[in-house]
Amino acid sequence: MKKKLLCAALLGGLGLAQAANAQEFDDRWYITGSAGYNFQDDDRRTSDAPFVTLGLGKFISPVWSIDGELNYQNPNFQSANSVEGSNPDLNWSQYGISVDFRRHFISEGRTWNPYAVFGVGYQRSEEEFDAFPNPDSPGENEDGNFAAKVGVGLQTTFTNRVAVRAEVALRGDFNDDSYAANGAADWEGYPHNQEESWFGDMLASVGVVIPLGPEPTAPVAPAPAPVDNCADRDSDGDGVNDCDDRCPDTQAGTTVGPDGCPVPVTIDLRGVNFDFDKATLRPDAVQILNEAIEILRRYPDLRVEIAGHTDSIGSDEYNQGLSERRARTVYDYITSNGIDASRLVGPVGYGESRPIAPNTNPDGSDNPEGRARNRRTEMNVQN
Repeated sequence: MKKKLLCAALLGGLGLAQAANAQEFDDRWYITGSAGYNFQDDDRRTSDAPFVTLGLGKFISPVWSIDGELNYQNPNFQSANSVEGSNPDLNWSQYGISVDFRRHFISEGRTWNPYAVFGVGYQRSEEEFDAFPNPDSPGENEDGNFAAKVGVGLQTTFTNRVAVRAEVALRGDFNDDSYAANGAADWEGYPHNQEESWFGDMLASVGVVIPLGPEPTAPVAPAPAPVDNCADRDSDGDGVNDCDDRCPDTQAGTTVGPDGCPVPVTIDLRGVNFDFDKATLRPDAVQILNEAIEILRRYPDLRVEIAGHTDSIGSDEYNQGLSERRARTVYDYITSNGIDASRLVGPVGYGESRPIAPNTNPDGSDNPEGRARNRRTEMNVQN
């Protein structure tokens, strides 16, 4: 029955295993030491006794630790023989080694944290037993065997380099060659079970956990690399940031569009329009041309193209000639008012190829207003 209970407890302890989370943890090696009381299995016929342990371990994840531990206890054999000269307190030394796994249930901000422990190991016994009336009494028996334990406990967090551990556990000692399990005669007050194959001892202890080495410090995050923010730079000084600039080597002073690339600049000659099929200046266009001439005088380095345009009425060939005549009319007016011809490109006619307004409505009908806007001249800046 006891074997079944111990196996069930070991399986329960194994069932506590979980995947460790990814947080940082103190993985220093530590030394453990404890003292406690060993409540011996009644079938051993030994007295309860104090015990001590010494171990070495470490946390292998934020919630799992593993310890290698030595233990020692020296209970007395309870002899029932009261014959004069016999020894009623015979030694029964027990010592062993185990590998113990602890699953810690840690909560942030809590000083004491519970844990479950289960382990396996090797346990050795050196027994003295009363062999009276054999003259060689007391007899001796030495044996080593498999052992396992399960239990629960509490452990503090590391404070001032030391943690405290309190634990209660059941250790199964599978010693089927023990004097108490084999070969001892029954006597009054000490019933004997010759089929006993293991003993279950209760262990209650208090100990300390002393980490080795300095306390780990959180790694210092490297300083972030300077952010190369192209939106804050304008390398060519054209007023368009480097992120949006598709023409990064534009010469200073060049007029550019939103993408940073040069765009043609037109001096506004809106109003310098022509009557249908005419190339002569209307009176209302003269004032506009005079304003354009003033701009050219103010900026003597400015070079412009004189361009003429038409609407879509008429053949391409006719409209080409008409646009050239309109450009010539503006060209001659500008040069006759003191602007050197070397500053002018053209006159150039584009016919009906570059409308700025629709010549027809969406339904295909004539659009007089749009055609009137297309009968125009322009001064396109060249530098």
